[in-house]
Formats: sequence, structure tokens, C-alpha cells
Amino acid sequence: MALDGCGLVCKYILFIFNLIFAVLGFAFLGLGLWLRFSNGTRGFFEIQELNSSAFVMAVVVLIALGSVMLIVVSFGDYGACNEKRCALHVFSVLLAILALAEIVVGVLAYSRSDEVGMSIVEFYGSMYALYLNSGDPVIGVTLTFIHNMLHCCGVTGVPVLELAKKTCPKPDGFMEHIIMPNCPGIIADVFNSKAPLVMGIFLGTGALLIVALVCTVILLKQLKRGQEALTAYYSAVY
Repeated sequence: MALDGCGLVCKYILFIFNLIFAVLGFAFLGLGLWLRFSNGTRGFFEIQELNSSAFVMAVVVLIALGSVMLIVVSFGDYGACNEKRCALHVFSVLLAILALAEIVVGVLAYSRSDEVGMSIVEFYGSMYALYLNSGDPVIGVTLTFIHNMLHCCGVTGVPVLELAKKTCPKPDGFMEHIIMPNCPGIIADVFNSKAPLVMGIFLGTGALLIVALVCTVILLKQLKRGQEALTAYYSAVY
């Protein structure tokens, strides 16, 4: 069905959005499943006392979030690429729910930044201990990503003493060869002193979802208009 300029732009925006969403969804789901069923981490889920730990909760969230994102992408890609209004309606409802959830989570993370920070520190500590015990390469890559993103080095911050030194970033100056920021302190500081920034990230993500929602509504209106024009044409001819 023919679309005008605005409709085509929205269609390509949705395609790019779904592509990015799919990559993130596969990454979250893959990491969550690996942490759930890996030999080095399976014990956390088999011990009843650890079922409420931050690590277990984070893994469950990763799996659930990755699955939901892939479901959303399935409806979005099918609806936008094939111009199916029913799939786009479902996609728009899911986007609205996700956007609302992002805003609510952002506000809660801001209002309870201390609790969130401590939970993330606990999750990091579990990942760190698992890496030291098992040497799991996926956990090592995850720690390397965290260390480089926050520019910190393990739980000690002292490269000479740090047991997970291979995952630490390169020192920026002479002093960082001796001591670097430790990750638990940096993580807690991010959620305490930079709580507005964390909330802004969630709200920004929610805004992107709303942009995708607006594009979906525009595309739906154009598809409906085109369907009505086609119906009127055939009614006039026959």
C-alpha cells in the first residue's frame, strides 16, 4: 500500500528502532540464560536461601526483559514491514506499556537511589566472586565491560593486589598504576550522587519509546486512510 513521505519516514524509523531493540533483546536474553544455566552460576538458583539475592533477581529481570523486547520486536517488524494494522495495534499497546514502565522505574530508582545502589553493588559482588571461583569467560567479559564503562578496577582498586586485574581498564596516569577507583564505591556513588542522571536515562528511554509510538500511530492512520480509499475505489468501480 502506497505511503506518503511522512509514512515512509515513520516506517523506516520503526525498522531501525526494532533492529536496535532486537539486538538489545538478544543480548539481555542471552546473558540472562547464560548466567541462569552456566555451571558456575547454577548453584545460586538451587540454594533456597539465595533465591531472593540481588544476583538471582537481576538474572530473572534480564531474561524477562529480553523476552519481552523480542516479543515487541516481532509485532513491530511484522506490522511495519508488511503494513499489517492488527500487528501495529498490538505493537503500539506494548510500546505504551513499556514507556509507562520506564518512567515509573526511573522515578522509583531516583526516589530509592540508596537501595538500588546497594542492590547493584550486591549484584556486582556476586559476579566478581563467581568470576574468581570459576573464571567463566562470559562473566569476565561482563566485568570488563562494567570496569571500562565506570573506569574502576575490581573491589580493591589496587592493580597490584587486584585478583581480577585482567578485567580492569588501562590506567589513565601514573597514579592509576598504583591505585584506581574501586567498583563498589563507584557504583554506589553513581546511584547516590548521580540519581537525577539515572532517572534521566530511564525517562530518555521512555521518550524514545513514545517517539516510536507516535510513528506507529501515524503509520496506522495512513494505512487506514489507504484502505478506505481502496475500498471506496472498488465500490465505485463495481
